Amino acid sequence: MTPRPSASLRATTAAAAALALLLTGCSTEQDATGAADQTPDPAGTTTSPESADDAAASTTAAGDASAADFPVTIPGPAGDVVIEERPERIVSLSPSATEILFAIGAGDQVVAADEFSTFPAEAPTTDLSGFEPNVEAIVGYEPDLVVISNDINDLVAGLGELDIPVLVNPAPADLESGYAGMADLGLATGHVDETAAAVQQLRDGVAAALEDAPDSPVRVYHELDETLFAASSASFIGSVYSELGAVNVADEADAEGTGYPQLTEEAVVESNPQLIVISDQAAYTAEDVAARPGWSEVDAVRNGNIVAVDADISSRWGPRLPQLVQALADAMAEVPAGEPVGR
Repeated sequence: MTPRPSASLRATTAAAAALALLLTGCSTEQDATGAADQTPDPAGTTTSPESADDAAASTTAAGDASAADFPVTIPGPAGDVVIEERPERIVSLSPSATEILFAIGAGDQVVAADEFSTFPAEAPTTDLSGFEPNVEAIVGYEPDLVVISNDINDLVAGLGELDIPVLVNPAPADLESGYAGMADLGLATGHVDETAAAVQQLRDGVAAALEDAPDSPVRVYHELDETLFAASSASFIGSVYSELGAVNVADEADAEGTGYPQLTEEAVVESNPQLIVISDQAAYTAEDVAARPGWSEVDAVRNGNIVAVDADISSRWGPRLPQLVQALADAMAEVPAGEPVGR
C-alpha cells in the first residue's frame, strides 16, 4: 500500500500550488452570447476558456486547502520559514507588509507595526524600529509571526532561538516580484483567496493606468534627494518607468545595477530629461530644482515638467501602486509631444 503523505507535506504542496496560482494574472471576458474570449492579462499571458475553467477550479481547491491547513512552508532569502498554525499575533516591521496585510484581510491579526507603518489609519503603529530592531521589544508583543523586509542585526536568528518564525518579505525589484511577495503573505496568514483577489485587482489597476501613458518614450529623471541619487531601471520604481515605456536617464550611471546611482549635475543636464520627478516630502520644491544653476535649458525645466509624487506610495510596494502609476502616466502625458528622445 502506498504510504500517505504527511499533513505537513500536504499543506506545503497545497501552499506551493496556491502560490503559483496567485502569480497567474489570467482573466476571461464574455461576449453578449456568453462565450468566453481569449483575453491577454496585464502580464502578457493569455488564458483559453478551458484553462480558465481549470484554473478557477484549482484556485478554489488550493485556496481552501492552504487557507485552512497548516503548517505551511515558505521559501525565503533567509531560508525556509515553517509556520505551524495560522498566526494570530503578527508584528510587522515593514510599512509595505503592513499595508498589504490589511489589504488581504489579515489586519486583525496584526498586533503591532513599526513606527513608519502609517497606512492604513487603523494600523497599530508603535515605536518599534525596522532599522534597529530590538528583540526584547518585539517579544513583548508575544508574536507568533514577525514580518520584516531585511534581516538586520540577525533578527531571524535571534527570534528563531525563541521559536518565533520570521518571514523576510524584501522590497521587490519589479512588479512581478511584488506580486510574489504578496502571495507569500497570503499563504503565511491563511488568506489565500483574499490575496488572489487583491493581486488581480492590483494587476487590473496597474494595467488601466499604463494605458494612459504616452505612445512616445519620455526621458525621465527620478531624483531621490538633493545629492542627486536617482532611481535607475534596476530599482522597483525604475521598473514602473520601464512598464510606462520611459527612458531612464539614470541607467547610464548605474553600471553595477544597484538601482540607486548618484549622478552629477553635469550628467543630469547632459541627459536632458523631459520629466523630473521628486518626492513630496523632499526638503526642496520643484521651483528649487528649476532654479539650479545650469538647469534652465533642461527640457523638463523649460517646459515646467517637474512633479512631486507621494513619498509613501513611490517608496513602498503595495495596494496603492496604481495611484503611483497613474500619477506618472499623467505626468508623462503632459510632456510636449514631438520632442526627440535623444538630445
